[in-house]
Amino acid sequence: QVHLVESGGGLVQAGGSLRLACTTSAYIFGINVMGWYRQAPGKQRELVADIRSGGSTNYADSVKGRFTISRDNAKNTVYLQMNSLKPEDTAVYYCNVRTSSLGYWGPGTQVTVSS
Repeated sequence: QVHLVESGGGLVQAGGSLRLACTTSAYIFGINVMGWYRQAPGKQRELVADIRSGGSTNYADSVKGRFTISRDNAKNTVYLQMNSLKPEDTAVYYCNVRTSSLGYWGPGTQVTVSS
């Protein structure tokens, strides 16, 4: 059974940066989309950013210009560089990987931004 392993969360002051990484416990063939979602307390899970196999990206309006998603296809790894962090970015961040037939979620990593 394949698992997603996330790293890079933590506590940072407003204006700071963090880099999240997510990799698979075993190689997954045919990954179409890799992405990051987040869920703040009392709110629904929302898309932060995703990246397709061809390299096209999609960002939530709230993070455009501050966050950058990238991927290493050979390593089945996706990254999220988060700059100029704001307190409203505080949430649990979840990695998501999808093929044409399967989807996988990571356990989540906490990101806390203090004001």
